[in-house]
Amino acid sequence: MRINTHLAHMNKAYLFAEIAAKVSEYTRQNPGREIIRLGIGDVTRPITPHVAEAFAQSAQAMSTPEGFHGYPPYEGYDFLLDAIIQAEYAPLGVSVGRDELFVSDGAKSDTGNLQELLAPDALVAVTDPVYPVYVDSNAMAGRLGAHTKDGYERLITLPCTAENGFVPSMPEQAVDVLYLCSPNNPTGTALTYDQLRPIVQWANEHGALIVFDAAYKAYITEQNVPHSIFEIEGARTCAIECCSFSKNAGFTGVRCAYTVIPRELVAQTGEGPVRLNDLWRRRSESRSNGVSYPVQRAAAASLDETGRAETKALVDGYLRNASVIREGLQAAGFTCYGGVNSPYVWLKTPEGLDSWGFFDRLLKEAQVVGTPGAGFGAAGEGYFRLTAFNTEENTKRAVERIALAKSKM
Repeated sequence: MRINTHLAHMNKAYLFAEIAAKVSEYTRQNPGREIIRLGIGDVTRPITPHVAEAFAQSAQAMSTPEGFHGYPPYEGYDFLLDAIIQAEYAPLGVSVGRDELFVSDGAKSDTGNLQELLAPDALVAVTDPVYPVYVDSNAMAGRLGAHTKDGYERLITLPCTAENGFVPSMPEQAVDVLYLCSPNNPTGTALTYDQLRPIVQWANEHGALIVFDAAYKAYITEQNVPHSIFEIEGARTCAIECCSFSKNAGFTGVRCAYTVIPRELVAQTGEGPVRLNDLWRRRSESRSNGVSYPVQRAAAASLDETGRAETKALVDGYLRNASVIREGLQAAGFTCYGGVNSPYVWLKTPEGLDSWGFFDRLLKEAQVVGTPGAGFGAAGEGYFRLTAFNTEENTKRAVERIALAKSKM
């Protein structure tokens, strides 16, 4: 039997699996200690009543001959496609067609699977720190070369730190794809219109594809931050956008997302131009049987007037938690970023502690779990991520514990 050696040679554990193992071992050795988790970006508030009702009614309808639905359309039901267009893009003045939308089980799946559109030797660029899936999915395909202590030999990394305002400089060499996430996971910062325009211009000038992860767009509060890359002129000829219902409507356990691939997005081949929209459609027809009818009905309900009001209340609650974290830790002497257009707060670790060292200290001394910045890339060293996805009570208690631990460091 021959195996995929690219997968075999990767890091032995996914970042969050490694964190889970450390927390499990600590819990085993310290039974009865209460741990507050501000690490993984999983929501804690339940699905809202209006959305749950749509979910339940459509699931119940599946038990009747007239309400039963089998395999869904590959790209999604028209009722959900229309709801996305009207609720998410029309208010922005952005035109998106039904045939440019693809419903899936998650933005994580899509951002990982989109690498299948690329040539085996395509050159990949990512911001650093970065959501690990962008890197891991390309590494599994063998596109990044050998893994070393400094990263992958063929991966182009674009540092985003406090020194450059968390805005990447474009690579000097030609690349085939650039992964962007805004609002950003993990840093919690967001690209403004003025910062995103030259990136789109660069991509068009150099024939590069932008995979734009907009999973956290519901958290944008500032007027100068775009909700979609397609608000930027020229983006339809260079960008794909991935969006999710997980972090706004609480669908982390339900699973529903969508990706926009414009018809104008074309790759040149030896046989002539090829639309990436057509390639992705063909790939989806072979790889997926779509997202279930009840889930799509629930997703559509989250986008109607009642649903949007309810999900906004969810998002506002998490944003309040983010403010509690940011303001509380700043008062304790930490330097913090993010938490304004995002549920993530990115902070500098105390002097003398690297990110994994700070993780260990918080776990042992405060019983609080966060995510070491080094797990997101070399430029994440010296930083630490906390999420606002816990309860209001737990968030306040976690901040108090971290502040107390900081006073003893």
